[in-house]
Amino acid sequence: MLNKKNLILIAIGVLLLAIGFLCLATGPADNPVSLTVAPLILVFAYLIVIPVGILFGGKKQDKQD
Repeated sequence: MLNKKNLILIAIGVLLLAIGFLCLATGPADNPVSLTVAPLILVFAYLIVIPVGILFGGKKQDKQD
């Protein structure tokens, strides 16, 4: 089950994706932001932040009745 930390990490990943695609859409095709910064942001979001948000387990609490 996804907890609050997972949802925050996934939300950060989605925000980074939006920023990356906005950077990709700026200016002419030879713009350094759209050629270097945007792909780095997108790769970081797709390959690191979102998978960590999905797979991060956190601390498990034992249920004692």
